[in-house]
Amino acid sequence: MSWHADAQTLERYATNTLDDVHAYSLEAHLLTCERCRMGVGNAVDRAGLDELWDAIAAVVDAPAPGPVERGLLALGIRQHIARLLAATPSLRISWLGAQAFLLGLTAFSVSVSDGTPRESTALVAFLTVAALLPVAGVAIAYGPGVDPTYEVGLASPMRSFRLLLIRAVAVLGTSIALATVAATAIPGLPWVSAAWLLPSLGLTLATLVASTYVRPVMAAAVVSGTWALVVTSAAYRVHDGLAAFRGQGQVWFVFIIALSVVLLAARRSAFEQGAGT
Repeated sequence: MSWHADAQTLERYATNTLDDVHAYSLEAHLLTCERCRMGVGNAVDRAGLDELWDAIAAVVDAPAPGPVERGLLALGIRQHIARLLAATPSLRISWLGAQAFLLGLTAFSVSVSDGTPRESTALVAFLTVAALLPVAGVAIAYGPGVDPTYEVGLASPMRSFRLLLIRAVAVLGTSIALATVAATAIPGLPWVSAAWLLPSLGLTLATLVASTYVRPVMAAAVVSGTWALVVTSAAYRVHDGLAAFRGQGQVWFVFIIALSVVLLAARRSAFEQGAGT
């Protein structure tokens, strides 16, 4: 790059007061410009920076890329993003395996349960779990105490909001893929086999919005508890276990998704200010 950021811009970036457009442009420049990286380092709070480096020191001698990171690199993902994604707790092989086992178990329960799939309590459990798995994944995708690279992420030239969104999309995508495979193993299902898709997206977005106020784990717990209460109360009110997944429930989730997108855009700066973490 032939240009360099001025001192005022670097100071505003270091104090999280630079607007998003200029911040994203500067972040792309920082990846290749040592001079500007040094300028940002000089502008940040030294005590806070020292704490970050102390935390990073424990993972300086990181092991060779694992299978997830190698796969991401093979797909053309940039190395620094692949490393941060591969370190996501909810994208590890153990977590994905646990998801697959839980979905497979509930899908099998539907297949062997009494009555038709539409009338099965096991089916309600499968749809409820399928919608909640991405929420659990997002809860442990980013934040102190759950993310081993949290301090590395804070020190990297990437805003916390952007990193969380990248990880949330990856978690949501893998969870949807696993749930879709499990759903196809359930015989005799029409539209119901996809009834968890909108709730899954809506609950994940609602968790991200709530994470701008409280820690992601707490946000996920509140959203999950509310979802379980809604499914139970809707089923009890109309004597239909699938009431929350039918037309009216799907319409409500369209509204929740739209509202969450608006609120998330308005609250994105909270991640840079430390809210929710």
